[in-house]
Amino acid sequence: MMDETTFQSKLAELMNEIGTLPETQRGKLESLAIETKMRQDKLKATVSSLQESIDYLRLSIKYLLFDLEATRRENDYLRKMIEQEGETQE
Repeated sequence: MMDETTFQSKLAELMNEIGTLPETQRGKLESLAIETKMRQDKLKATVSSLQESIDYLRLSIKYLLFDLEATRRENDYLRKMIEQEGETQE
């Protein structure tokens, strides 16, 4: 996969090459190059958004696991209290 710097460099090269073409051939290629740049920017934004979502999901899972473990410990503690209470009343 091409990194951002390489992409920008190659796109600049392409735009320079397109600039040397006759006017009749230049328009369509320039618009395609600009469209490619826009799509790449959109893709980059989407990947960034997905990464943020994944990070948030990971954090949420950690909190849920912490809460689950705390609930289990609390349940164990309460069961022991109930058992001791039952033994005391007998």
